This record gives sequence, structure tokens and C-alpha cells, in this order.
Amino acid sequence: MAEFNSKEIKQDEAAAAQTEEAAVKEAETAEEAVEAAQAAEITEAVPAEGEEYVQRSKGKGPNPNKKTRISYERKKKLYGYAFIAIWLVGTIYMFIIPLITSIQYSLSKTDMVTETDLSRYPDMNGPGIHCEWNNFKNYVDIFTNDQEYVPNLIESISAMPGDTFMILVFSLFIALLLNQKFKGRGFARAVFFIPVLVATGPVLSVINGDMASQGVGNASQFSSLFEVNMVDKFLEFMGFSNISQSVADSLGEIASNLFNLIWRCGIQTIIFLSALQQIPTAAKEAAQMEGATGWEFFWKITFPTISPMILANLIYTVIDCFVDATNPVMQEVLSKNTQWQYGLSTAMAWTYFLIVGVALGIISAIVSKFVFYQVD
Repeated sequence: MAEFNSKEIKQDEAAAAQTEEAAVKEAETAEEAVEAAQAAEITEAVPAEGEEYVQRSKGKGPNPNKKTRISYERKKKLYGYAFIAIWLVGTIYMFIIPLITSIQYSLSKTDMVTETDLSRYPDMNGPGIHCEWNNFKNYVDIFTNDQEYVPNLIESISAMPGDTFMILVFSLFIALLLNQKFKGRGFARAVFFIPVLVATGPVLSVINGDMASQGVGNASQFSSLFEVNMVDKFLEFMGFSNISQSVADSLGEIASNLFNLIWRCGIQTIIFLSALQQIPTAAKEAAQMEGATGWEFFWKITFPTISPMILANLIYTVIDCFVDATNPVMQEVLSKNTQWQYGLSTAMAWTYFLIVGVALGIISAIVSKFVFYQVD
């Protein structure tokens, strides 16, 4: 009997425990439902506040004093636009607009209009350059009527391969010498870097003794300071003044050309020197261990390694030869420009530009096939 009572008590306790657990679960469920309802209310309120914020940003809301926030990514974009703004303005006003103007001049008959000539040009409000479409007549005239443009063009193109070859070979030779270890190497490198700083057109003309082209009437002290044709004086000093004049002229021309060659090789020498310094020492050590000579090392390691810089120097040298101030085509273009013949001048310049572009495309397509690009 006692055992039966104890079993009933245990059953009652278990039932009470189950009832209590059920009550607890129901309470937890009710709390979760309340929290879910509150969350739903908050979620519904957020779009309303966001909509109200958008309205306030448009000036329709009740709180126009609330500040708008700019994201970090948008700030970076604005900083970038501000950084290139000056360059963009300079490019537009100093490159794009003159470029379009030159195209307009090349396709037009240009006339200088002064105050007294305004009555003949009713479409102009003041002095300036009057342009009238002439149906590509300027481009036809430079090849048919102009007697100097085509010969100068042929002379410039024919002289370019020889000048380019000499400049590249000489600059590579100087770079190989400057890459060696010797006393005074820093001073020697500085000497060959001087042309990069001062070898501009006017300075080079002054150094060569062409004072008149730079508007200098009496500057004998400068001409004697930078005189390069000193062969005659040297031969006279050595007692060989009775030598043939043709030989003296030939030696003087060689000395002058050598001087100009040195002054035109500054940038190419620096580029070649930087390329030579990128050759790993492990390659040199491995070549020495294999018994390679200096000649073999140059053609099998040095030359392929610096071949990309050879292409870069080739393109730079070709452009430099074509736009050199002593180039006959450039001299004629500048001469027409100073004579107020802007139509012919710009037509010559654009034709020359297209020819140079085609020449560069052909040279790049041929030479790039032999360039070795090292891939890590």
C-alpha cells in the first residue's frame, strides 16, 4: 500500500514538472512574440524616417539644418577630381584647343586682319586671323606648288636612319663604359648628364656659334667660350698649318659632328645605364663560371636583357631626329609660320606628323619582334 502511494506521488510530481515546463515555454514564446512585434514596428519606422530624411534633404522636411554625410569612397573620388582639375584645365586650354585650331588653319585660307582691314571682313569683330575653307588646297599646294617641302622631306627621312644608328651605338658604348667601376665614375656620369639639362635648341645653337638666330648681336665672349671648331687652330699650333684645306675641313666637320653627337646622346645614355644596372650579378657570375668571354656575355645576356630599352631609345631617337630644330622640314614649317602663312605651315606640320607616325609604327612593328621580355 505504501509503495502504491509513493508511485502516485512520483507521478503527481512528474505531471507538475511537465506543467511547469509548459508554462515556461509558453512565457518564452510570448516574450519572443512581443520582441518580434517590436522589431517589426522599428523596421517599419525606419523607412519612414529615411523617407523623411530624403524629403528634408530636398528642402521639404521640417528639419533642414540636419547635415548630410558623404561616404568615404565619394570623398576619395572628389579628392581625385580636385587633384586632376588643374591638369585637365591646362590640357584643354593649352593642348586640345590649339590642336583643333591648327586643324582649322590647315583646312582654311588664313589672312591677318588688322584694324584697317575690318571693313572687308564683316564677320569679324576685331583684329585677328580670318579663316575661310579652301577645300584642302593647302595640302595640295605643299606637294605641287612648294618647291622646297618635298626635297626637305626626303632629306629628313633619308638622314634619320644614319643619325639614329649612330646615336644608339654611341650612347650604348658610353653607357657600357660608365657602368664599369673606376675612379671618378660619378663625375664622368655627371658630365654626360649635362646635355640632358642644357641641350635645348637655343642653348645648343649658342654653343655651336649660331648667335644671330638667337638675337645676340655681339657675343664674341660666348662664341669663344663654346667654340667647337678648333681643328685649324690646333693644327696651326702644332706647326701643320700648311696642310690641305680639304683635310682640315674634314677634320673640323668630324669634330663638330662628334660634339653634337655627344650632346644628343644624354637621355639615351642614362636609359641604357639604368638598364645595364638591372642585369643580375648572378648572371655575370654564372657566365664567368661557364667560361664565357666578354663578347659572348654581351650578345647572349646583356643585349637581350636591355632590348626593351633599345626599343624605347629607338622610338625616342627617331622622334628627336624628326623634330630637331636643325631639321630642314621643321625649319621650313617655322619659316612659313613667321611669314604669317599659318595655313601652309599647319598643313606641312600635320603632313609631317602623319609621316612620322607611320614611320614609328613600321619601326616599332619590326623591332618589337626581336625584343626579349623577361618574365618572372
